Amino acid sequence: MARGGSSSSASGGMLVWLALALIVVIADQFTKVLILGYYKYGDVTYVTSFFNVVRAHNTGAAFSFLAGAGGWQRWLFTGIAVAAVVFILWLLRSHAGQKLFCFSLALILGGAVGNLVDRLLHGYVVDFLQFHWNNTHFFPAFNIADSAITVGAACLILDEILRVRRSK
Repeated sequence: MARGGSSSSASGGMLVWLALALIVVIADQFTKVLILGYYKYGDVTYVTSFFNVVRAHNTGAAFSFLAGAGGWQRWLFTGIAVAAVVFILWLLRSHAGQKLFCFSLALILGGAVGNLVDRLLHGYVVDFLQFHWNNTHFFPAFNIADSAITVGAACLILDEILRVRRSK
């Protein structure tokens, strides 16, 4: 089954997905402003036996990939994010009627823009959600934008599985 949509409904349908992406960006940036305002770098609040709120700075990509690379990675990841935003906007315009597909892309778009804003403003991404086990094994800190990207990616996989099943 092809992913197509009529151009007359594309612009109207695209607004819904852009609004969703904007909600993600606003929620992401609002929470980061709170963290930057109330926490110093490295501050931790223990919330439960498995969850902390912490102020962390990530100059790299996912799981701090290339975080210690000396600064050039900021511009590499900024360029990748800008290219991803342009590509996602094109996909949203081309497939505005594909609800799950576009929902996924809107979440990824909002997350990408949220983290892009951080890179441009601060030179790093503000992370603050941290899960751990026994206070010894810590999952890398993340933020609302990262969560939206992860949920969006999972929904893209689900969309593809459903598309393949429909085509059989």
